[in-house]
Amino acid sequence: MSLHLVDLDTFGIRQLMLEEIELDIQRRQLYLSPRLSQMGVSLYPDLLRAAARSGSDSSLAAELRNGPLIRATEERRTPKGGATIAKVPVTAADTLAEGEFNRFYARALCRHAIAAGIMAVEVYRAKTVEHPRAESLVLLGSHLPPQQLLDDLRQSIGTETALGLPPGPNSGLSIRLPVLVART
Repeated sequence: MSLHLVDLDTFGIRQLMLEEIELDIQRRQLYLSPRLSQMGVSLYPDLLRAAARSGSDSSLAAELRNGPLIRATEERRTPKGGATIAKVPVTAADTLAEGEFNRFYARALCRHAIAAGIMAVEVYRAKTVEHPRAESLVLLGSHLPPQQLLDDLRQSIGTETALGLPPGPNSGLSIRLPVLVART
């Protein structure tokens, strides 16, 4: 199920997403999941660009599943400090695509808000989840300063952000312009 990103096709957000992707590529900071195969690492930047241009998190996930782009197995630590080989979850492509597409969308929306003089972006549920986490419920409806969130998202590549947005994989949360802002 795709994220419902309410401002994705407004205000030139897709173009701003592409600019943010290029910024990470130029800085050699584009998050490349360890679950990507060697071919996946090679193709991922172009697949991400294509999704930002005209697709969605779901279309990106479908592309990642199309071919050997996600590893079949991964090494995991055991409780006693050893290692074991485990199957990569079947949802790995969805988790990566949703998280990174949403991250670039949020960065782009923050850039738009800053340029438009909008003082805050609003956290909302972009995807229904069966069992929402407590930390997600706390964030719903909150307002964050776009410059602070943009800086946080740019600095926290592939990791949890200081502001807690998005609050971990598969949270279903994203940001939008405050409801009072007119959309065209």
